[in-house]
Amino acid sequence: MELHDYLVTLRKRWVSVALITALALCGAVAATLLATPAYEARSQVFVSVRTAGGSTSDLVQGSSFTQKQVKSYTDLVTSPRVLVPVIRHLDLATTPDELAESVTSSSPLDTVLINITTTHQDPQVASDLANAIADSLAAQVTELEQPSDSAVSPVEINTVRTATPPTEPSSPNAVLNIALGLVVGLAAGLGLAVLREVLDTKVRTESDVHHVTDTSVIATIGYDVNAPDEPLIVQTSPQSHRAESFRRLRTNLQFLDIADRPQTIVVTSSLPGEGKSTTTVNLAISLADAGSRVVLVDADLRRPSVAEYMGLEGEVGLTTVLIGRATVEDVVQPWGNGNLHVLASGQIPPNPSELLGSRSMANLLDQLASEYDVVLIDTPPLLPVTDAAILAKLTGGALVVVGSEKLHRQQLAEAMGSLETVGARVLGVVLNRLARTQGDTYAYYDYSSTPTEPVSRKQKRSRAASVPQQRSGRAPARRFPSRAQGDVAAQMIQSTNGELAGAGSHRWPGGRLSDHEPTQG
Repeated sequence: MELHDYLVTLRKRWVSVALITALALCGAVAATLLATPAYEARSQVFVSVRTAGGSTSDLVQGSSFTQKQVKSYTDLVTSPRVLVPVIRHLDLATTPDELAESVTSSSPLDTVLINITTTHQDPQVASDLANAIADSLAAQVTELEQPSDSAVSPVEINTVRTATPPTEPSSPNAVLNIALGLVVGLAAGLGLAVLREVLDTKVRTESDVHHVTDTSVIATIGYDVNAPDEPLIVQTSPQSHRAESFRRLRTNLQFLDIADRPQTIVVTSSLPGEGKSTTTVNLAISLADAGSRVVLVDADLRRPSVAEYMGLEGEVGLTTVLIGRATVEDVVQPWGNGNLHVLASGQIPPNPSELLGSRSMANLLDQLASEYDVVLIDTPPLLPVTDAAILAKLTGGALVVVGSEKLHRQQLAEAMGSLETVGARVLGVVLNRLARTQGDTYAYYDYSSTPTEPVSRKQKRSRAASVPQQRSGRAPARRFPSRAQGDVAAQMIQSTNGELAGAGSHRWPGGRLSDHEPTQG
């Protein structure tokens, strides 16, 4: 991670960093308030050697001897030999080992001084201990260094600084504790934020997509909590931000590889729930509104949803054509201004992959490509089944819809790899459900002439279902189905239900699949 990545992580997860820091500060303050105050008292002794003469050599020898012995005397301070007399003298209810934990001794470098520091909850007891230990050390050293002939000990220890009762506690140190809590809290918060960022492999932004693939992100579509209730956003709310995002997708798609612009396009995703079907439908409407002749094919033969979204008949369609029960002119349905036609999925077969990879499907795609400017094909996700990869190989390329917060980088890599394995062409990535705070700068601007009034869910479905009658301003071309052909399609539903009976509505006869209801792509 670079410095910029750390700054982005901090900005994204500043709440957790601030929370952890605040908890650490509260812990430091609580520990300071709950800690019992302790007082330190210090005494200091001077170690010297008695010399028989006052010559310079005697003084040098005595000084050298003293400096060598000071280290031993310093360690002797916390020994039971020194502390036991102190316990008896002060009548303390403790043991030498326990008392030694509250006593420290040190000797400044190149000196013959010994500092004795004691810690106690009572400042008077602390000073008494320091003075008593200094006296006991002098007595014990004199005894230990005394010659065997009962002569006077050559080593003499004198107290040069008497301990006095301290007025301020040495611990807890409130300033130090709070500063330490702040540093520890910040370090822990930043460390946890960076760890979460490193371990978090969900795809959220364009940067996450670029970490997986070199394929360009040709459009970003913002997240809208009302999207499930308003799938045809380009039709029902044409001035909304999401509708404008689909128009930008249309524009960018028209400029992809101008020298060899694909005419048949597969729209897929890695997993269910990323918004591929709603993206396909809205893109088709946007292309038709721009004057292109578009046919929308629902090739998701497992969980079809296009017919439901657009308020069209879905019992006859692609599968009916593929088995030779009807021609495409008989079952394709006009929608909107006459530029958009929809080929529904038909009944769900037991062998979707085989049907979609058949010669009949290839011939059908060639026929549609010769009659329409753009052929959009909604397909199942790439990871659960192979349908989309099969169709992507037969068409001009694939658009991969990536749902922000919906999948991990590894899953996206596997999906893109499945397309590369079959040699399919990836036209681009559409990043869907992107939160506005994650980079959709257009979300901060509103260029609508009039505000969009809220519409109930029932009104939205009614409006979407009635769009073909409301917007059919011109008669369809000769190759498009007429009203009589629509009657033929209705009769065909009854005939095919008789011939293909056995699986119920939207089910292929003779094939038993799990009970999947049409859901949102």
